[in-house]
This record gives sequence, structure tokens and C-alpha cells, in this order.
Amino acid sequence: MKVKWTENAIENLTGIYEYIAINSKTYAKRTVDRITRRSEQIADHPCSGRKVPEYNAEDIREIIEKPYRLIYRIKQDQIDVLAVIHGARMLTDDFLEGY
Repeated sequence: MKVKWTENAIENLTGIYEYIAINSKTYAKRTVDRITRRSEQIADHPCSGRKVPEYNAEDIREIIEKPYRLIYRIKQDQIDVLAVIHGARMLTDDFLEGY
């Protein structure tokens, strides 16, 4: 199945890179590579991620690439990566507005 990265998810990934790159561009690149490789898993096995506990909806799932959560929505013809957030961060009620 096709995986589409939303603008929000790309911004999250860019922010992660920039934050880590302050200390190590090499480690920042490795981290982003690890996260993006996980999208291959969800392309092949969309339901392999768990339901996002804050939403408990079948179509909104996440996979963990410590310490980050890759949150995605399964649609009929594609998977949308909605966000990549640090595992310690709480999702707000308005997180999914616009999706």
C-alpha cells in the first residue's frame, strides 16, 4: 500500500533532525532514516501497529521507533503518516482535526 507523509509529519521529522543535529548531524540522519524505514513496515503490514490509545480507533495506529511514535491513519487506498512525536509527549484532543 502507498504511504503518504503529511505536511505535519514532514515538519515533525524536520524538527527531530534539526534538534538532534545540534549535537550530531550523523546521529540526526541515522534517527530520521530509522523512522522513515518504519514506513516500509506499515506499507506492507498496515495493521501491524497498535491502535493509538488516546483515540482507540481502528484506522488510527502507531508504531514505535524509540523514543518516537509514528502515528498513521489507514485509508482505503493509502496510509497517511500523520505525525512523528516523542513518546513522552501527550496528544491533544484537537490533534486529528483536519485529517
